[in-house]
Amino acid sequence: MHALRRISDALNGAAIAFCIACVLAMLAISFIGFFYMAVTGQALSWTYSLARLFVPWIGMLSITVAFKAGEHVAMNMMLRLVPAGVARALQYASLVAIGAFAAMLLWFGWQFFIESSQYYMVSDQFQVHHRWVSACVPVTGLILLLHLPCGIRLLEPPHLDLSADEPVPPHVSG
Repeated sequence: MHALRRISDALNGAAIAFCIACVLAMLAISFIGFFYMAVTGQALSWTYSLARLFVPWIGMLSITVAFKAGEHVAMNMMLRLVPAGVARALQYASLVAIGAFAAMLLWFGWQFFIESSQYYMVSDQFQVHHRWVSACVPVTGLILLLHLPCGIRLLEPPHLDLSADEPVPPHVSG
């Protein structure tokens, strides 16, 4: 379990770094377009098309980062209203649902990736294979599945005493 947690933590760090890199790439592309327009008075036709190819990666990998941080569908208010046993069962059912979702992302996303044969025409000379975008689906499923064993430790106690002097974990406050 300790090795899985280390792998999960490393993947989470890599996902965060990759998302940051995607945002920075989008900003750089947008800045290039803005700067070119300011200097020449003409717009580059490819900046918007290229920048938006990073959005699916950011969105999909953000799912894994949110889950790892405990920001998954926890329904904290409802969990406080039901008995502790029911709350715990709902938390485990949530993990099972997330596991099923991750497995479907991996299974169907891999098929989507393999069958992708189109190219995005960013400009007349610049094309990006559709596999760049479609790869984010199975990668997200795989990362979620690797986070899942650690997800059990993310299950918070169903009835938290928020009046205690101890700090509330960030994924509980809201």
